[in-house]
Amino acid sequence: MKSLAIKSLLLAALTCAGATACLAAWPDYKGFWVVGNHATRKCEIVTANPTIDGAVIWFSTGPYQSLDDAKLARSTIPQCPKEPAAAAK
Repeated sequence: MKSLAIKSLLLAALTCAGATACLAAWPDYKGFWVVGNHATRKCEIVTANPTIDGAVIWFSTGPYQSLDDAKLARSTIPQCPKEPAAAAK
């Protein structure tokens, strides 16, 4: 009876340790995000999950799998000003 209790506790401890290790890596996203930047008055593409503070970064979309996907998304966001180089073509 005593060994069954010890085995149960050991299994519970290992399960918690495994779940904790999985959750520790959870916010480590990979990809591209489109962010609205008040300081530059542009929409920028970044490679790290942004923190929306409302002062400098006021919105974010993503993650996108590729840079081309992020550029396409940026072109469809009404709050993003059109790039001057793209308008000249």
